[in-house]
Amino acid sequence: MSYNVNEKGYYGEFGGAYIPEMLYPNVEELRQNYLKITAEPEFQAEFDALLKDYAGRPTPLYFAKRLSQQYNTKVYLKREDLCHTGAHKINNTIGQILLAKRLGKTRIIAETGAGQHGVATATVCALMGLECIVYMGEIDIKRQAPNVARMKMLGAEVRPALSGSRTLKDATNEAIRDWINNPVDTYYIIGSVVGPHPYPDMVARFQSVISKEIKEQLLEKEGRENPDYVIACVGGGSNAAGAYYHFLDESSVNIIAVEAAGLGVDSGESAATSVLGKIGVIHGSKTLLMQSVDGQITEPYSISAGLDYPGVGPMHAHLFASKRAQFISITDQQAMDWGLKLSKMEGLIPAIESAHAFAVLDEMKFKPEDIVVINLSGRGDKDLNTYIDYFKL
Repeated sequence: MSYNVNEKGYYGEFGGAYIPEMLYPNVEELRQNYLKITAEPEFQAEFDALLKDYAGRPTPLYFAKRLSQQYNTKVYLKREDLCHTGAHKINNTIGQILLAKRLGKTRIIAETGAGQHGVATATVCALMGLECIVYMGEIDIKRQAPNVARMKMLGAEVRPALSGSRTLKDATNEAIRDWINNPVDTYYIIGSVVGPHPYPDMVARFQSVISKEIKEQLLEKEGRENPDYVIACVGGGSNAAGAYYHFLDESSVNIIAVEAAGLGVDSGESAATSVLGKIGVIHGSKTLLMQSVDGQITEPYSISAGLDYPGVGPMHAHLFASKRAQFISITDQQAMDWGLKLSKMEGLIPAIESAHAFAVLDEMKFKPEDIVVINLSGRGDKDLNTYIDYFKL
C-alpha cells in the first residue's frame, strides 16, 4: 500500500480538490507547476540555502538523557523549536514563497491558529518584500497576542475572523474567500497538510526535511537510520507529516499521531478527529471531519490554538484508516502537565501543541533498546500566558 499521494491527489480515499469554480484556475496552476518548479536545481539550491542560513537548519536531534532514564528507553527530541520563528512552520513558508515568486504572485495571504504559521508567513514576506495579509480567529488573536505583535512588526496585516467559533477553521474560510476575490495576483500559503490538492502533498514535501535530517542524525548517533517510534502532535498535521515522511514505507518504524482530547474525548469539548470524525469535505479536501448527524461541522476544542481544527490532513486520515499510524488522544491537563515537566526535566519549554506528543511516554511502554523520536515542533514562548493562567505562575 502507498502512503503517499497518487497522481489524482488522493491518499487512499482521502484528499482531492473540492473547490468552487472560481478557485479552479489558481489551484490548477499550482498543481501543474509545483513539482516541476520545486525540482529545478535553482529552486532547490535557493530553498536549501535559506533553510540553512536563514532558518538555521539542520536542527539538532537531541538525546534527552533525564527523560530516557526515567522512562527506561532512548528518547530523542527533534528540535524544531530551534528554527527561526520558533517552530517548524518556516520550512514550508520558505518553500511556498519561492514558489509564489516563480508564479509571479505579488500578494500573499495566509491563515493561522496558534500564530506560528502567520509569523512564519509574515517573516518570508518581509524577506522577499511582498504584501502579506494573515487571517486569524478573533479568539486566537486574544490568546496568542505575542504572535500578533510579531506579525505586525514584520509588516503583515492581521485580519480577524469574526464568524463561527472565531478560531482556525474560520480564519481558513476567510482566507479562501479572499483568494476567490483576488485570483490573479494573490497566492495562498496554507500552513498545514490540509486544503485542496496539491497543498497537502506540497506542504508535506517542504516539511519532509525533518525526517530526512532525523535519518542522517540517527545514523551518526546510533549507527542506524530508522527509529523504532516517531511521535508527533497532529492538528492539521504538518509537523507530523514532515517527521513521518521518510518513514512512511518503513514498516519497522511505528508512527504515533497525538491528537488533542481537550477536556476528554466524550466531553463534547475535544479535537480528537480520529475518534470523533466521519468522512466529509472541509476546505477543499475529503478527510475525517468532526460533524453533526446532518453533516454540519462541529466546533473542536483544545487549550492549544494549533490543535483545535475540526478535521485532519488527508495523509493522516489515510494513515489512520489504513492502521499505518496509531492515534492517541491526550487531554489538556496531560499536555499542560507535560509542558511543565519537560521544562523542569530538560530545560525546554515546549509549545502546548508539542507538549501533547510527550504525554505518550505515560501512555505506552517502550523497551530499553527502543529509539523513540519525539518531534518538539515548537517552543512555548507564544503560550506563556496560557501556562501562567493555568498554573497560576
